[in-house]
Amino acid sequence: QVYFVESGGDLGQVGVTLSLSCSMSGGKHCLYSTGWYRQTPGHERALVAQISRHGVTKYADSVAGRFTISSDSGMNTLTLQMTALKPEDTAVYFCNVIWFCGVVYSPGSGEDIWGKGTMVTVSS
Repeated sequence: QVYFVESGGDLGQVGVTLSLSCSMSGGKHCLYSTGWYRQTPGHERALVAQISRHGVTKYADSVAGRFTISSDSGMNTLTLQMTALKPEDTAVYFCNVIWFCGVVYSPGSGEDIWGKGTMVTVSS
């Protein structure tokens, strides 16, 4: 099983650049993908960015071109660099792992593992 600790949440003004990190430890043999989600009060948790174990990335339309997700080759640290931050980026950001030990992956076939979240606040 994989364990992780999130860090980097902060308070900043419009246009600031912030970086979130998710340090992972433990077994990673079934780690299919890692990513960041965010949630605001009264709303469901939503995908921000994701990177698969093959290095394929996916971004929410609202952050594409502003946020960059990356991982080191050993998948020990997941980083989300956020530039040109907007007040609407204010949310709790959660590190996510999809854990899948099967042969052929399909959406929903893995197990979601979540971090505790880190707060990002962008003021106007």
